[in-house]
Amino acid sequence: MKRPFEVDSTEYPFKDHWLPYRDGYVHYIDEGQGPTVLLLHGNPTWSYLYRNIIKELRSDFRLIALDYPGFGMSKAPSNYRFTPQEQSDAVNDFIRRLDLKNFVLVVQDWGGPIGFNYAVRNRENLRGIVLMNTWAWPATLLPMKIFSMAMGGLPFGYLLQTQRNFFAKTIVPHGIYHSDKVTENLRKAYTDPFPTPKSRIQTWIFPRQIRKARSWLAEIESKLPELSDLPAQILWGMKDSAGFPLEEMEKWQRYLKMNETEPLSDASHYVQEDRPDRVAASIRRVLERTS
Repeated sequence: MKRPFEVDSTEYPFKDHWLPYRDGYVHYIDEGQGPTVLLLHGNPTWSYLYRNIIKELRSDFRLIALDYPGFGMSKAPSNYRFTPQEQSDAVNDFIRRLDLKNFVLVVQDWGGPIGFNYAVRNRENLRGIVLMNTWAWPATLLPMKIFSMAMGGLPFGYLLQTQRNFFAKTIVPHGIYHSDKVTENLRKAYTDPFPTPKSRIQTWIFPRQIRKARSWLAEIESKLPELSDLPAQILWGMKDSAGFPLEEMEKWQRYLKMNETEPLSDASHYVQEDRPDRVAASIRRVLERTS
């Protein structure tokens, strides 16, 4: 299958894999051999987000990163609504069809709720967790509620996302602390998946769902105690302005009692872009702890 857009091959030197999903398909990369690591992205990113981590670890581990339907190089099936519940269903189907066992789950942003919806129901299949700037409960903090209303509620938020590609074009670069990493190649990689207003609707739905998916998020939170004995590495970008303050990190520490936590003073929301070295080190660490 042909890529829908081009990516710099030195930055993203991976073989493409395609898995049919209803009448669409899921694009993913599957690099290396060894213990399995599943990497889940958020909004409006895709497997490109993990490129530097994969390059660093693929000599020792099997690293799998998929693009959710409607993101990256994946094509959403007909009548897909792009809710986090549906994206989690797609991930569950992906895990089942690839028969992934005893793996480390790596999550950030919406990858948290999407991945933890699987984790709380399949604790026995997880070896450990690495998480960065995410949540898995109804939003209670005012900044997150305001963000959801502005970017996913009010009419100008819809126009910003669909007409201006605002999330990919503006929010992503501003969510990277090290401005020297925001190259033209990076900007292109995050904007190219959304060439038309229709193709950008999903980037508006995700912030909207921070409020709309409240009951689904509450259900996940109610089951988080099931993971209290799961080894976890918490990496937290301390310069995050997207509604993920220290209180959210501390909440994860209370739920994931077997955590080792590393606050990062030089990382913002997209920790994978700012400090891929620390993400790779955290993956190595959780695998050491569970060997």
